[in-house]
Amino acid sequence: MLYSLILLMTCFIFSLSLPHGRKNELHQVAQQASNIEDLIEVIRASLSVMSKQWSDAMHTFREKFDSLSSLIIDHGLDSSPQEEFLSLLGGARTSPPVHQFLVNSLGESGVKRVSKVVCGAGKELQHVVLDHLQPAAEIIGFRMGELRGLSRWRTRFQGIGLDETLINNATEKSGILLVQVERFMRVLSSVVQQFSNFFNWLLKCIKLLNQEPSDQLLPYNSELVVIFLKFLYDQDPVKSFLELSEVDIEPDMETLQRVKELVHFGGFSDCDFLRRTLAEEFKQMESSFKEAFLMPFTTISRKMLCKDVLPLFALPSSSASVSVSVPISVTYYKDASTSVLSYQTQEHGFMDYISFQIPGDSSSNIANCIGISRRFMHGLSNSSIEESASLEAVLLSVPDGYHCVDLSLYKEGQIVLLLNETASASECSGESCMMIVQADDLPFVSIPRSGCINTWNLDQLKDSVMHLRLENEKVRNIPHSVVAPLAVSASRGVACVFAARKRALVYILDEDEDDVSDSE
Repeated sequence: MLYSLILLMTCFIFSLSLPHGRKNELHQVAQQASNIEDLIEVIRASLSVMSKQWSDAMHTFREKFDSLSSLIIDHGLDSSPQEEFLSLLGGARTSPPVHQFLVNSLGESGVKRVSKVVCGAGKELQHVVLDHLQPAAEIIGFRMGELRGLSRWRTRFQGIGLDETLINNATEKSGILLVQVERFMRVLSSVVQQFSNFFNWLLKCIKLLNQEPSDQLLPYNSELVVIFLKFLYDQDPVKSFLELSEVDIEPDMETLQRVKELVHFGGFSDCDFLRRTLAEEFKQMESSFKEAFLMPFTTISRKMLCKDVLPLFALPSSSASVSVSVPISVTYYKDASTSVLSYQTQEHGFMDYISFQIPGDSSSNIANCIGISRRFMHGLSNSSIEESASLEAVLLSVPDGYHCVDLSLYKEGQIVLLLNETASASECSGESCMMIVQADDLPFVSIPRSGCINTWNLDQLKDSVMHLRLENEKVRNIPHSVVAPLAVSASRGVACVFAARKRALVYILDEDEDDVSDSE
């Protein structure tokens, strides 16, 4: 037996009943959570950039200095590069492999080049922290402090799932991240300083080996050279802080004890942060945020009820395995003609619009058309939406020689269509236009509804298709082929489109044809 699969592009209408009308509270929490999510991405990107820059710098350092180990082995010596450098620092005779490495392999230009790469990378990391990562972490801490205060207002915010315990934990994690940023900056500054001191010493040694004057060189600190050779030459604490590591950092016992004592005075309850790196701390902070913000999401999701299902159009079975991009726009407006239906309820009437492009391979056999459905809602109460909504729809045929790239609902009763020429030789050639259609003037057809999901389909509208013509509508010509998306601002009265040649064009929709601003 053969089966055919019919996929429907469907609009679901949900009803959300919040306790005591906590819409403003939910909006407030959602804004804070969205802002924090954006800042988390800033930190993630900063860590990625810093890790890449430092890794490239260390690769350059290792590439130059690893050859010393090979020279030591070739000369039959049983020692490490650190031991050879310490011997040179102590004033002993320069061994042949070290002499060959400094004078021939590395040289003065090599030292300067590696120094520029490593120290330059260190400065770039400091700039990324100060300009991006640290400000983002500080704003997150501020936002979490606000959410912490809101979570304690249980009568207003507990009903939307803002859990005080989870928010407190996330707030502490944001504070710990700031401490980790400060720790990282101290480690980075120390490492860069010791690298710079080590390179200054090498330049001094090369000058002496070449019997050249070294009075103009920067001074160096012998003790820092020793520390560098013992702890930094073959180790990378900066990399450890920027990457997830299985090896914990061992803090000194005095610092650990002081942090534990601070718990009694309101300090961080999690004292193990001293053992974690910056990347690990960021991971824990992000996890605590997800856990805290999941609670409102779960709470609100339980209160969402599906009130209506509206099928828009059918897709062929081939779309099951292929991603289909369908331009669609959804919005609603207050209906001025019936602003108050009842003196007692003070309910408003609403008109919602759903505009969508019908794919060329749609099973409805309607080619190059735009579908628009609208419905008048008698208030937004908890009553059944099916009983209080009247559905209308219309099909618009795109002008010949054009196809729809994207669409957007504009001001009340207006729809903006972004059209490209169909006969263009390539997607980068040809012209396009924006067409502004007045929805109130369209020949909408009333659609009867029943309890069945497939109570209407686009074929019912075939006989009433309205053919759009460029000369009959308000059209803004665009001298470029364009790509999605179309961005429209009703409050500002402008539209932004993107040309296929990576060019942005901003149009004032309510002005004459000549009022256009192009920007690369």
